[in-house]
Amino acid sequence: MATTAAAPPGTSRAAAAPRRHRRPTVNRTYYLFLVPALVLFTLAITVPAVMGITLSFTDSVGFGEFSFTGLTNYVALASDPAILSSYGFTIGFALVTVLVVNVVAFLLAVLLTSRIRAKVALRAVFVLPMVISGIVIAYVFNFLFSNSLPQLGQALGVGPLEQSLLANPDLAWTTIVVVTAWQAIPSALLIYIAGILSIPGEVYEAAAMDGASAARRLRSITLPLVAGYVLINLVIGFKNFLNAYDIIVGLTNGGPGTATRSVAMTIFSGFTGGDYAYQMANATIFFLIAVVLAMLQLRLTRGKAAV
Repeated sequence: MATTAAAPPGTSRAAAAPRRHRRPTVNRTYYLFLVPALVLFTLAITVPAVMGITLSFTDSVGFGEFSFTGLTNYVALASDPAILSSYGFTIGFALVTVLVVNVVAFLLAVLLTSRIRAKVALRAVFVLPMVISGIVIAYVFNFLFSNSLPQLGQALGVGPLEQSLLANPDLAWTTIVVVTAWQAIPSALLIYIAGILSIPGEVYEAAAMDGASAARRLRSITLPLVAGYVLINLVIGFKNFLNAYDIIVGLTNGGPGTATRSVAMTIFSGFTGGDYAYQMANATIFFLIAVVLAMLQLRLTRGKAAV
């Protein structure tokens, strides 16, 4: 005859019975906020994206009838000089700009976290370009490169500066790098400042007591301990610079000729020029590149959060 274990003295049967795990109840207010946002996101982002990817396998011009052509558009992209040129410019521009931005931002972060006067006010000044619209910045620098700088070059007798850099096919890209970096440095600067301030001061004090110079402390302490922030800035910056559009439109509009035409500009120009399906295939490839970079960014960010 089976026997059941007696409950400990002083406990009831209800308390001795195993507790059932209840599912946490979700307040209906959450759905009130979630559902409208989800519907808007689906209608404005997901549905157009799926339609665009589908049309990239057709000969559509953006309206009217169309027929499926398979991978024809994707095969043509691989041998199109204009497409390859836009990718070459965009990737080269992103690599150079992300290098300039991170070097300058890191050095400024080291300066603005050192023992200098008015460093809080200086931080505010350096962050200002981040809050200004890119197209406004581009038009201001367009005037400087087209008028002020040539006049200065003529006054000083500097030959290369006597003509507008924006009209030089070999140097126009440098103006885009300068203006883009000027706007992007503040965001990278804030990340580097946060990274440097997270380093315990005792580490620097111990190094100073051991006779380490400022350069040695920078090389052996600061750089290794902010390496995670450097990786995050590199990935975020490179991904953002691949989408360059407004500053290029305001500065050179892709010129001279097509020397500074980015992938984003090529895609948008195709939408209005009758190459809708062709440029949708280009946009799909560009989207896949962005997804890969976003996944890499997420992985690096999670790793840094875990640390």
